[in-house]
Amino acid sequence: MGRYFCSKCKFFDDDVSKKQYHCDECGICRTGGKENFFHCNKCECCYSSSMKDSHHCIEKAMHHNCPVCFEFLFDTTKDITVLPCGHTIHLGCVREMQQHFQYSCPVCSKSFCDMSRVWEKMDEEVASTPMPEMYQNKKVWILCNDCGETSEVRYHIVAHKCLRCKSYNTRKTQSASCLSRMEEMVE
Repeated sequence: MGRYFCSKCKFFDDDVSKKQYHCDECGICRTGGKENFFHCNKCECCYSSSMKDSHHCIEKAMHHNCPVCFEFLFDTTKDITVLPCGHTIHLGCVREMQQHFQYSCPVCSKSFCDMSRVWEKMDEEVASTPMPEMYQNKKVWILCNDCGETSEVRYHIVAHKCLRCKSYNTRKTQSASCLSRMEEMVE
């Protein structure tokens, strides 16, 4: 009836070039050849063997929708990639994000590629954009999306640089003056 048959899934297929195999832990048939994949019990999904000793485990990593197109990832037939943070996403969706100059995970906001050259350009931009005198001593609290560090830095209209990892992938959490006012109210 078919050159490939899975008695568990009751699945037939004549095109064996897809290298179908059944993963008992996933409970479904997958493509790509069993020898090229391993099942991670914590992530509860199959990954490329090349990631066996290096992937960042996230429980049920593929048991959710793609954060870009919202298609369920676990049983998709599209190529999936695992970002350095461990979150999973369609490879095509990552490429589309890159075409729109988006280089951070849509789930946790960590950069997913080397941004050091961009940060160097940001250093130049910050250095060439003087702040008005009234803002020169203003401080803000930031959270770095890349390393998770919270720090107090000088306010700048262009961007705020993490003191720990030197990333500009940061977000302002509160202004320092707001924090000092809150501390005064508590005392």
